[in-house]
Amino acid sequence: MLLRELQALLNKLYDTRVALDVHDFLVTDRHALPAPHAARVADEQLLVRQSGDGDAVDVALFVEREVLERLREHDPLRRLDEANLADYWTALEGVSHFQYLAWNAEHDRPVALHELEMQAEVDKYAVTLFLLGQQHAGRFPVRLHQTLFERASVDGSLALAQRELYESANRYAARFCSLLEQRFLGRNRLRCEALVRVLRAFYRLTHAPKIRYIEAGAFS
Repeated sequence: MLLRELQALLNKLYDTRVALDVHDFLVTDRHALPAPHAARVADEQLLVRQSGDGDAVDVALFVEREVLERLREHDPLRRLDEANLADYWTALEGVSHFQYLAWNAEHDRPVALHELEMQAEVDKYAVTLFLLGQQHAGRFPVRLHQTLFERASVDGSLALAQRELYESANRYAARFCSLLEQRFLGRNRLRCEALVRVLRAFYRLTHAPKIRYIEAGAFS
């Protein structure tokens, strides 16, 4: 199952050991979602509901069935290209949301929505970078940052506060990934070990330190 494989890639990249299987929380039928969500949910969305006593949460990851069907026909783990890139990023974003929420829950840490969205954009960049590197004999895509961040747009139908949150998360992730490129990518080759160390350290920061780290614009 592709989502399990994407979860495994995230676990490997960040050296995490999330015990929960993303597939166990997957919903692919829009009509099976609670009524308030069914009509307005995007192709991917992590749904979280706090239990009545506040001690636990119910979680479901919705990924549109048609997205997964297209990815089964054109597997991005075998060949990632323009034909399946958008669907691949949709699926990967959902897995990233689930994985990051689960990892923080295991460490008894709260997660802000801005943090969740920002980390998902970083995950999309990092996993895609390494995946394309594997598929192209270690060479990285020079236009990845431009494709992921500069062509991105936020749904104009969202409320202003939501648009601003997504735009801010994208902006911070774009700046962080740009710093990664400047520091660790050159001559179409990766400084893999150093890059992974920074990615893992960033992953383990909480929200405010992540923001300060990016705004500082330098890596220790």
